[in-house]
Amino acid sequence: MDFGMEIGIFLAYGIGFFTVFFFGKLLLAPVRLLARLLFNSLAGAGLIALVNLVGGAFGVGIPLNILNAFIIGILGIPGALMLFLGFFV
Repeated sequence: MDFGMEIGIFLAYGIGFFTVFFFGKLLLAPVRLLARLLFNSLAGAGLIALVNLVGGAFGVGIPLNILNAFIIGILGIPGALMLFLGFFV
């Protein structure tokens, strides 16, 4: 093996590593967004369940479904207040 071929192999591995790293980093952002949305939606479902548990004694409740959990997951506390006011005002 001559010296030029070894440099070519080294460069090929380096470019391959850089390409895998670049595209891996590029694809990580949507995964983080989906994970955050899933976590917030589950937290929203828990908040709705808590409101239903506490409010059940007073006849107050919010339907627990995917849409309501998704709304709270995206909008957070203002979304929870919006749902609460939407159902009881």
